[in-house]
Amino acid sequence: MRKWISFPHKEGQISRQAHADLPEQAIYEREAGRSGFFGPAAHFHHQHPPTGWSEWQGPLRPRAIDLNLQNERSDLPWLTPAFLHNHHCQMRLWQLDQHMTELMRNADGDELLFIHEGRAELYCDYGHLTLETGDYLVIPRSTMWRLEVIEPLKILMVEATNDSFQLPDKGIVGPHAIFDPAMLDVPKIDDEFLAQQGETPWGVNIKRLGQMSKVSYPFNPLDAIGWHGDLAPVRINWRDIRPLMSHRYHLPPSAHTTFVASRFVVCTFVPRPIESDPGALKVPFYHNNDDFDEVLFYHAGDFFSRDNIEAGMVTFHPCGFTHGPHPKAFEAGLAHKKKFTDEVAVMVDTRDPLELSEQASALENLDYANSWQVKA
Repeated sequence: MRKWISFPHKEGQISRQAHADLPEQAIYEREAGRSGFFGPAAHFHHQHPPTGWSEWQGPLRPRAIDLNLQNERSDLPWLTPAFLHNHHCQMRLWQLDQHMTELMRNADGDELLFIHEGRAELYCDYGHLTLETGDYLVIPRSTMWRLEVIEPLKILMVEATNDSFQLPDKGIVGPHAIFDPAMLDVPKIDDEFLAQQGETPWGVNIKRLGQMSKVSYPFNPLDAIGWHGDLAPVRINWRDIRPLMSHRYHLPPSAHTTFVASRFVVCTFVPRPIESDPGALKVPFYHNNDDFDEVLFYHAGDFFSRDNIEAGMVTFHPCGFTHGPHPKAFEAGLAHKKKFTDEVAVMVDTRDPLELSEQASALENLDYANSWQVKA
């Protein structure tokens, strides 16, 4: 058994409440925390912005990758290199312009698909489901599936390697907060699914230990006429997520957790009112997330804590340095210029260090680390 060393202590000029009513002499708060936002934490009050560096050297630098410049297209999603990966998680942006002519089956872990652009019909072991822009789709490990494209697709794919996606424990707010599980849609054995069955030969591409195998059938193996149980792909759209809010306190990103795996979490930032209490922070607080790497995929809207970030881009903040809002966003927050956020973004926080692929490095904005500098 282990227990965190805990000795709540106060030193110098402080706020009584984290993220609110900061001392006038030090408007910059920095949180150093463990276990994401669930462990012990210390809150520092600084006279200068904790991100006010003048130069960056070395590989730890924050990174911004423009995946809009990625050109790879393939019927087989795993031919698209993962832009970030570790032993427990792989992230890739898969682009698909035409119907898949073979089935997929990931024997390495669950897949989470986020439909960044496009529409498609999903056919899988469990039936048929129409996918729209903004949908999340959880595909259980070893499920056979394929897509028929209605509109060209860009899909953020997150693999829980040797693992599964589950729902977070919502604690005192109850199981129906953020989204009611009744909002989850599952595939149907409907007329469209039955119509695609037949004796036409089909191939199934199976990924296991990162290697590909192919099984050929003289018929369509998606030939179920029914199923029952409590395991199935599930879909929910970001528009069905009702975020936790507090008008007096800026909630940490963990309050927006959508799915959890054993070694990482997936959070969704959706439009919400900005805190209205005069003493409450109006932008994300500066923080050291010293146990997790942080990845943000920007889907839509105006990303209020960042400059020069567009939909389809990714930011990567490895653990080990302080990060937070850009200077203009911080000043706008002090002035309470915005009353509502309109951003939509997917965040993946991983307990284990992520590696950036060579292909993604070629799409990097090398000046991103300087974007925290105050411009004269």
